[in-house]
Amino acid sequence: MTVRELRDVLREHGDATPPSNPVRHEQVRARISRIRLRRRLAAAGTTVAAVAALGLVLLPGMAGAGPDTAAVTSATAGPLAGSPVPGGLPETFTSPDGTGYRRLATASIGATGSRKATVTVRVTGKPLDVALICTRAGRALPGLQVKVNGRPVPAHMFSCTGHRELAPLIVPRGAGDRAVITFDATTHGSACVRADSKSPCRPVKPERASMSMAVYEWTPPDTPVEPKAPRAFPAHQSRWKLADTRTGTWPAERSLTFRVRGDGREFGLDQICTGDLAARLWFRYEIDGKDTGGASGCGVWEEGPYPGAMSLYKVAKGKQVTVTLKLFMNSPADGRPVRWSVGLFRQ
Repeated sequence: MTVRELRDVLREHGDATPPSNPVRHEQVRARISRIRLRRRLAAAGTTVAAVAALGLVLLPGMAGAGPDTAAVTSATAGPLAGSPVPGGLPETFTSPDGTGYRRLATASIGATGSRKATVTVRVTGKPLDVALICTRAGRALPGLQVKVNGRPVPAHMFSCTGHRELAPLIVPRGAGDRAVITFDATTHGSACVRADSKSPCRPVKPERASMSMAVYEWTPPDTPVEPKAPRAFPAHQSRWKLADTRTGTWPAERSLTFRVRGDGREFGLDQICTGDLAARLWFRYEIDGKDTGGASGCGVWEEGPYPGAMSLYKVAKGKQVTVTLKLFMNSPADGRPVRWSVGLFRQ
């Protein structure tokens, strides 16, 4: 799908009334993660076509718990042997920011057979993460739905890189002293690929992958570890030029503003973050104090092409507005700061 085709789809659906969806922000973030992953895969020679979230566009050449959630821990299922389980999910490990992880339960889904697995954990109050590891030539998984006591919870877009990936496990309040966690890798929907923007989009048969999952509880370090500074945004990307930037550390700094004078054309906002929880940080957009209804996750740029996924807005020519970005997380993050950098791009 080209940028023009994508914009046509977005305009077509832009006036529709969105259905009630309490996990929409998490779904949008998953789509943004897919966009950034596709940028990296495209750099290897393959373009993946998909419909992005409203307000997002792919640029050519660019490669704290909520009020209705609570954390759970402790296991009643899954091996707790002293040696690592197959798939590289050890009983304990320490993350780069000094957070200690302890494995509570394990599960697996094979390349054949059942596409669901279930574990049970005991509620004790500490935060939980889900870990997953699988290998399938670096491609993104078609989707892994997670349910707690039969109720869907916000999901993370995992990819098969051969390395362990972590995502928060948000357990709704009222789950009781035990939580039954179901992993469902059943494929829904479809996708297609093409070599370039002018080639036909050929359907792709969903691929299955063997995967190992684990539920971990974590304890932050006594002294928070300051992450390294994010990489500098590229000065130019395609028809876009970096006009301004803001930097800071969350949660100490939870908002930022830009003063933007409209020129009748769109401007773009993008975020890059560092820290173990960088990909969990959200940015909500306001213009002159009015919520735009848009929010975006943070890109993690350690190597390779810039993984751009801008949010675009337009201001009438000659009008000056204040653009405010408010930062938040939908999962526990005590003692684990994130450094952020936001770029304002103009045409």
